Amino acid sequence: MFLQIHTLTSYHAALLNRDDAGLAKRIPFGSAERMRVSSQCLKRHWRQALKDVISLPSGIRTRHFFEREVCRRVIAEGVEDEKARELTGKLIDAVMHSKEAREKDSLFLKQPVLFGRPEADYFVSLITECARSGEDPGSTLKDRVKAEKKNFRALLQAAGGSDLESGIEGALFGRFVTSDILARTDASVHVAHAFTVHSLNNEVDYFTVVDDLKEPGEDAGAAHAGDMELGAGLFYGYVVVDVPLLVSNLSGCERQAWREQTEACADARDVLAALVHSIATVSPGAKLGATAPYARTDCALLETGTTQPRALANAYLEPLPARGDLMQQSVNTMGHYLKSLDDMFGEETSRFVSATRDTTSLPCAHRGPLSETIDGALDSIFGGQ
Repeated sequence: MFLQIHTLTSYHAALLNRDDAGLAKRIPFGSAERMRVSSQCLKRHWRQALKDVISLPSGIRTRHFFEREVCRRVIAEGVEDEKARELTGKLIDAVMHSKEAREKDSLFLKQPVLFGRPEADYFVSLITECARSGEDPGSTLKDRVKAEKKNFRALLQAAGGSDLESGIEGALFGRFVTSDILARTDASVHVAHAFTVHSLNNEVDYFTVVDDLKEPGEDAGAAHAGDMELGAGLFYGYVVVDVPLLVSNLSGCERQAWREQTEACADARDVLAALVHSIATVSPGAKLGATAPYARTDCALLETGTTQPRALANAYLEPLPARGDLMQQSVNTMGHYLKSLDDMFGEETSRFVSATRDTTSLPCAHRGPLSETIDGALDSIFGGQ
């Protein structure tokens, strides 16, 4: 079962997502170059928004995890500083499966890794117990990690941790690790790079800064001059949620048994409602003070079904001309393309739409306010409440 989320969102003059040269990210698509917003940028802002509305355990994406979330707590438990740092270093080498995972003679990881609070709790208790064991604590720690790595999830649960060892972020967007002990989590949410339905047409904004304390007669001119690239655009966004995998990530069950997980399905429903709302309302945040790039989607089309998902991006292979009501034109173009897919493959999904424009061109879509649209889509997945 999949939930597909299609959005059309228009932004005024902004710099939503920059490349390494400070320019707006872009990509060629069809017969024209388009402005784009990367999936990493979108997910970052959605993750931040979800933390405020979801009560499930969150994760920590950081290079400082062992130093600030583990070692400091071990010291607070009464373990001597030097011993705590030594054992935490040995834990990093064992857990991350490489002495190259951290900076030399430090607890600082070379790459950010996503960890969950239950993992932090378990590692703190493990180091503390080994430090107080009365034996060689380093050898004891190494033996414990080796012996317990196959039962890591069970040990977390026994210690009071949930199955969300890498937090809600891991359950949604996945966690890639090469460690023997940390659980790799496949992403249940797949996010495409958003792109403009029309051709790129950006400009360079030249700006100056005035020195407020400059006195008459001093050098004329600005105290500082600079420039940045700005662009306005109407973006097509696409997100897919593998619902059985999400429930599996939340509960630890096998993917095939997802419908049997009553509590996890209820959690998944709450998470998906919050996710769709965030997608429709949360904007990328570059240049906030200079551009106020806040916008909400003007069209959110949700599809549910069991067949292989497919984007509707090809509706815009030919860039739309900048004339008339571009948003209405974009909705109509999406609808006509969706109808052509139905004519070729058959109607494969249930559809629910919220929009500020007429949506009669979208075939077989139930229309309503966003909250009703979300409820309708989730009812078709989980059953009515």
